[in-house]
Amino acid sequence: MYNIAIVAGGNSGEYEISMKSGKQVELHMDLKKFRPFLIEIRGTKWNYRLESKSFFIDKNDFSLTIGKKKIRFDAVFNAIHGTPGEDGKLQGYFDMLGIPYTSCGLTTSALSFNKSFCKDVVAGYGTDVARSVHLYKGDPGAEAEVARHLRLPVFVKPNCGGSSVGMSKVNLKKDLKTALAVAFKEDDEIIVEEFIKGRELTCGVIRSKGKTIAFPVTEIISKKEFFDYEAKYQPGMAEEVVPAEVPAKVAEKCREISVNLFRKLNCKGIVRFDYIFTGKKFYFLEVNTVPGITSASIVPKMANAFGWTYSDLITNLLNEII
Repeated sequence: MYNIAIVAGGNSGEYEISMKSGKQVELHMDLKKFRPFLIEIRGTKWNYRLESKSFFIDKNDFSLTIGKKKIRFDAVFNAIHGTPGEDGKLQGYFDMLGIPYTSCGLTTSALSFNKSFCKDVVAGYGTDVARSVHLYKGDPGAEAEVARHLRLPVFVKPNCGGSSVGMSKVNLKKDLKTALAVAFKEDDEIIVEEFIKGRELTCGVIRSKGKTIAFPVTEIISKKEFFDYEAKYQPGMAEEVVPAEVPAKVAEKCREISVNLFRKLNCKGIVRFDYIFTGKKFYFLEVNTVPGITSASIVPKMANAFGWTYSDLITNLLNEII
């Protein structure tokens, strides 16, 4: 029986979604093989709750003491979306302790969490990306920089964040200043990207039993102007078509690009790649190295379409590292 720490929560606007993901993992873990411990991480408070009591994690060795019993973990299931679970911070900590975890390693996590840097690397691998501008808080002339390099409409979003928190679509020049301010409330650096008209497609990729597997391609159809936080998590605000109703060769191309990027970026665990498909080209949007796995999330739906239950997904992720 393996002791598995499920880390959830984190220090970003994705805290609530992460806790839901963690609870789903705990609920569906195979109890014949694994003993789950849901660890809530928020700031410097790392604790495990058992009934009405809280037990704090010893950060010296990431252990848990309940009564006189000290519990050490054989592996970590990473369910933290955003910092510190998706940006490399926890990965570096677990690497130093020699504890295996289900997500990408430190370097891949840090790179992919920075949308601008990741786009540059992906473009270097030959995948198309939208034209963009990378801005830092305090830089003079941010609006002028955008106007000089990009054409409206544009998307303005935090450079290191997820779940579309702080993201805006700007159609008119007069609205740009407000959008920049909203994004800078969430992050000290932001990315502004040109809008590309097309269908939003996404593909999950996972390693299982030595093979790299691309799940069925999914189309996201938002009932709002774009797939924002509300559309992602408010029931009925978006439709996720699994598998996407696209020609077989289009789906195969999407899976091919995703598997190639998974390998090139040295990804691990379950990763989801997002694109805009114009009808001719795939434009890379971003890679989610700790994608949502709540009951309403896209990845479990992809896995189900592939023939896996939620429990199969969790078991496969853990079997790869234990």
